[in-house]
Amino acid sequence: MAARLTPHSSEPRKAQVVYLHLRDRIQSGDYPAGMRMPSEPDLAANLSVSRATIRSALDMLAKDGLVERRPGSGTFVRLVGGPSAIVADFSNVFTHLVEMGRRTDVRLLAFHYTAPTPAVAEALGLQRGERVQRTVRVRIADGKPFSYLVTYVPERIGISYSEADLRSTPLLELLERSGARVVSGQQTVGAALAGPETAAELGIETGSALLSITRVVKDDMGRGVEYLYGLYRPDLYALQLDLERAREGDAMRWRAKSPTLSRKGGTARDPSASPLKPRKTTR
Repeated sequence: MAARLTPHSSEPRKAQVVYLHLRDRIQSGDYPAGMRMPSEPDLAANLSVSRATIRSALDMLAKDGLVERRPGSGTFVRLVGGPSAIVADFSNVFTHLVEMGRRTDVRLLAFHYTAPTPAVAEALGLQRGERVQRTVRVRIADGKPFSYLVTYVPERIGISYSEADLRSTPLLELLERSGARVVSGQQTVGAALAGPETAAELGIETGSALLSITRVVKDDMGRGVEYLYGLYRPDLYALQLDLERAREGDAMRWRAKSPTLSRKGGTARDPSASPLKPRKTTR
């Protein structure tokens, strides 16, 4: 197994590790669709865990739709197309945000005004005592929740739209409708583990790995108009940056290709968009 289990590992921890191991075998094709998986006793012996641990792991795979449990016959790998992952073009963030807002559903969990945290206040350049609108949303594609978004917008802008507006209109459109001219932003990508609340909303296990994105959006005066902290399921969402090599002086450098927004099964282009400029590399 790729991950190590110790005698002191808890049963839930063991089951999670076995689940991830078997899921990888299925997704890599080692266990192809239609195959009858090894029996519970064989898996338990091969992986040095109890049959109870194997049953828990197989139940998790069945919940994900990756296997089918057939009483008296065994466990079979299912032929599953699964929901297509949303692929976000890193070089054309703003166009992607509007497009994604139109093509996905949203569940609004929180909408209120509050004092910002010091980090949010600094990132948005707020004055002392200035409040923010704080919202929490879950975005859904093909019936599956894929992102948990916490957003802060200065109160002077947030009061221009309602909860109902936020449920039906992409936030970027609402910001521009308020009069803000969004022209730049800074986006940082990292990783995080799902806490209990986030896990419940995204339909995953607590402690699951998530893609994290922190984004600060600014207007043409350099003022912050949005601070977002988003958590994304990596099995349903990915960031993509298409590169091409071009000569600059005496060196060949990588740079972003023409911006595109894509999702498996379709592509949308916006040649007039002004993408954020990625850092150049010299490889």
